[in-house]
Amino acid sequence: MKLCEICPRNCKINRTDSSGFCGVNNKIIIRKVMLHKYEEPILTGKKDKGSGTIFFAGCNLGCVYCQNYDVSHSNKGKEVSPIELADIFKMLENAGAGNIDLVSPTHFTEQIIEALKIYKPKIPVIWNTGGYEKPKTIEKLEGLVDIYLTDFKYANNAYALKYSKSNNYVENVKNSLKIMKKQQMKNVFVENKLVSGIIVRHMVLPTLIKDSIAVLDSINEILGNEAIISIMSQYVPMGEAYKYPEINRRITPLEYKTVLAHANKLGFKNAFIQELESASSSYTPDFNSIIIDL
Repeated sequence: MKLCEICPRNCKINRTDSSGFCGVNNKIIIRKVMLHKYEEPILTGKKDKGSGTIFFAGCNLGCVYCQNYDVSHSNKGKEVSPIELADIFKMLENAGAGNIDLVSPTHFTEQIIEALKIYKPKIPVIWNTGGYEKPKTIEKLEGLVDIYLTDFKYANNAYALKYSKSNNYVENVKNSLKIMKKQQMKNVFVENKLVSGIIVRHMVLPTLIKDSIAVLDSINEILGNEAIISIMSQYVPMGEAYKYPEINRRITPLEYKTVLAHANKLGFKNAFIQELESASSSYTPDFNSIIIDL
């Protein structure tokens, strides 16, 4: 990539010998590969051993509270080629994975496309993204990605800039979600397992309840109340959250219930919710262990 414009930052960096905001060059860097059991339950079937999760190093967002902070804010990990990544897809299939779950893949989009053209898994491929995508990039994934598992973090760019260092998050997450909808017009299930479609995640942040309500309004406007949404209460202050007193705590039961009440008011029929006890760092994978963990 001699002029990187793969994401909305448009860094225009020559990634053959340098890196942009994401912190990585054009070599794929994987921090961890594992069978992950804590994704939404409809993503795996009864016989599956978990999601075949691949955590990529670096990120095109700069969330100060990132739950995988050490991964997203560094370029540590194992360097692999597209051919080797395709082999990892096969390895996860053979290990009993119910899907190939590509976590924070955006900055390696071109390389992942190359890998998927070498080998398209027989199990669903999930694009697990923070939502900060360029619509033209999402268009390139048609026919290669089966499920979009996308965050919708903010409805106000002032918050996106303050907490994720993005001044144009909102327009890009909305427009990308529209492209995802064009590609996956309906959610398809086989034996209660989602095999193609869209899941939109929103993690409720302390004090940002009005923004969470606006996020739900936007999802409803774009996808309708039949959309599959995941309203998450698992926020734990991590990374540099301690520098921002207003988010340096877990959410309260009232904050979460207020957001859930609005989802109910909008008539969402397919919403995953969490117990407040899910706000624990114990659900975060150990990224200091070996790269391959099956």
